[in-house]
Amino acid sequence: MFITFEGIDGSGKTTQLNLLKEFLESQNKKVITLREPGGTDFTEKIRDLLLNKSYVLNSVTELMLFEASRSYLVENVIKPKLDEGFFVICDRFFDSTTAYQGYGRGLEINFIEKCNQMAVKSIIPNITFYFSINLESKLQRIGHRENDRIEQSGEEFYKNVINGFDQIAENNKDRIVIIDALKSIDVIHEIIKTAINKLNF
Repeated sequence: MFITFEGIDGSGKTTQLNLLKEFLESQNKKVITLREPGGTDFTEKIRDLLLNKSYVLNSVTELMLFEASRSYLVENVIKPKLDEGFFVICDRFFDSTTAYQGYGRGLEINFIEKCNQMAVKSIIPNITFYFSINLESKLQRIGHRENDRIEQSGEEFYKNVINGFDQIAENNKDRIVIIDALKSIDVIHEIIKTAINKLNF
């Protein structure tokens, strides 16, 4: 089963990803957790390029680096592990690209979706958890942290990204479960476990 976690930084998705991993392992499931961009030695190098404030990247360059990282990760890790019967849990996947590079950067959505399809081929998440949080709460949670290249894009950018995630969730109700990220850690974990159990894994 392929499970993805989406939302802006500060929404708590990484905490919940790790809790889900622990839960599945307690059920004797084979689990691997990944992050995008990253997940392998090669794609972590792409991550470093994307987040490094020393580089000025235009929107198309940024998009292509994300897709290159994703294509490599799908071919070399995600698909093989799914074929081996693993639960693959990924912190971000193609929904983030649509939200950040499409709604955030203003690139044409249809173009991004074609790039996403090329990178993932037939690998689509079975379920996606979108952690919905407003910008003010995000800033309260991680406002003290030093921003990477993408995080320094400004408030208007992040408002557009949040709107993008909201639209993506609305358009994919069969796959995406919307999580109120302001709920407690325990409550959110129970929501996620319930949703996974409904898939009869």
